[in-house]
Amino acid sequence: MSENSSNELTIGQRFFRELTTGGTALTLLSILLAMLIGGVLIVVSDPDVQETAAYFLSRPTDTLLAIWESASSAYAAMFAGSVIDFEAASFGESLIPLADTLTYATPLIGAGLAVALAFRAGLLNIGAQGQILIGATLAGLVGFGMDLPPVVHLGFAVLAGFIGGAIWGGIAGLIKAKTGAHEVIVTIMLNHIAALLLAYLLTTQLFRRKGQAAPISPFVADSAALPRFFADSRLNLGLFVMLLAAVYSWWLLSRSTMGFRFKAVGHNPHAATTAGISVGRSYTAVMFIGGGLAGIAGASQVLGTESYLSTSIAGELGFDAITVALLGRSSPIGTVAASLLFGALRAGAVTMQAQTGTPIDIVLVVQSLIVLFIAAPPLVRAVFRLKVRAASPMAAEVGGKV
Repeated sequence: MSENSSNELTIGQRFFRELTTGGTALTLLSILLAMLIGGVLIVVSDPDVQETAAYFLSRPTDTLLAIWESASSAYAAMFAGSVIDFEAASFGESLIPLADTLTYATPLIGAGLAVALAFRAGLLNIGAQGQILIGATLAGLVGFGMDLPPVVHLGFAVLAGFIGGAIWGGIAGLIKAKTGAHEVIVTIMLNHIAALLLAYLLTTQLFRRKGQAAPISPFVADSAALPRFFADSRLNLGLFVMLLAAVYSWWLLSRSTMGFRFKAVGHNPHAATTAGISVGRSYTAVMFIGGGLAGIAGASQVLGTESYLSTSIAGELGFDAITVALLGRSSPIGTVAASLLFGALRAGAVTMQAQTGTPIDIVLVVQSLIVLFIAAPPLVRAVFRLKVRAASPMAAEVGGKV
């Protein structure tokens, strides 16, 4: 039965399964290869290297030294801007870059988990952006629109964020379950609806800050704000909330019956149906839970990092979450690690550009290359001359049809 069920999977479904279950070594090598290519781009775009290259044949050491100086100084600046600054005046100030990295990574963890959970159930949740926006909207409304005791107020605001994201994700899952509509199309449309809805709400009297022409909300009340760890940093308690969400996701996938159903459906929905698992209910449930995690990410933005609602409250978090989930191989631990990496790249890119003049866009290229290499394991194996242990069913089928 398993053989027949496996044959019912399309090439795309098998490719998606391999994409989200690859090895750790390939992931690390993909990152290394992307960083090496990023170094080449840094060198090529450096004016000093271009100048010394003009007389390379007569004085090659000048060019080689310029290449080393360009690449090493750029990555050193990135490290200083994302992990620790050894030239800071005090130990506390030296840790500000690490705090910035964790601040950027905090919402990415929740959003990445939302996408990763859907991946494990065989769904492409492209709607994390909309789920973040709706979660942030409801959390912000409770944050600045209600007057409650401190602990209760914060709890209600975070809960509102979860509910908002869960409803938005659950809608996509329910439509998928009941009509068979492709989740990619549904979630993309819901992203647009969420963005337009927030833009409209920020023009209403309930949401718009008094005396402001810009479409922004009032600040959330202090009783609903996530406490910040340092006065000169935006790092807040949302980090621990996201880490708890990661622990919950790990437990859900590894220790719960529901998580087993999700993985069974993602592995082979036909076999899962034969085993008595409701595929439709699993789709709805995983999108509901994942949407709730993305909603908490939105709540952490409005209650902690930004402290008010705006049309840019989510930035590009929802789309970065897809990359993070892929890089993390759709596992909670991997997603957290990938979020930290992307947070470090984002935090370090600013310092790199300020200190060395290296274009910040190179970091975006590095991020894209990481995803490209993860999506193309044969390319990474070819570059590093890695042996394939066993041919996958997907590869055999693709090879037979070429």
